[in-house]
Amino acid sequence: MSARRPDHLLFSYGTLQHPEVQLDTFGRLLDGEDDILPGYTVDYVEIEDPRVVDLSGLSVHPLVRTTGNPLDKVVGRALHLTEDELDASDEYEVALYRRTSVVLASGRTAWVYVSA
Repeated sequence: MSARRPDHLLFSYGTLQHPEVQLDTFGRLLDGEDDILPGYTVDYVEIEDPRVVDLSGLSVHPLVRTTGNPLDKVVGRALHLTEDELDASDEYEVALYRRTSVVLASGRTAWVYVSA
């Protein structure tokens, strides 16, 4: 049986790009490429989950919201994850976020956490 290879893309615009968050959440540093999420804008929210705050070092995290305006964009990274790692990212994200599928500026389809 071969090792599971990363077959999901997750667009990260915040703390999932931090090496310490990746190591704790996934047990490794993730490969990824810079990309852009069109039609969204960034807001900021207060995080109350002490585990997430301790791990990220931040109590205020970015949160994207759809605007429908193609001129709006969010800059981030498309990270390569396995199915298990995608599940781990769901556990890391708090209830203020929900995962949805989007098309990035590169034309690739990726998961992203947006306002719940």
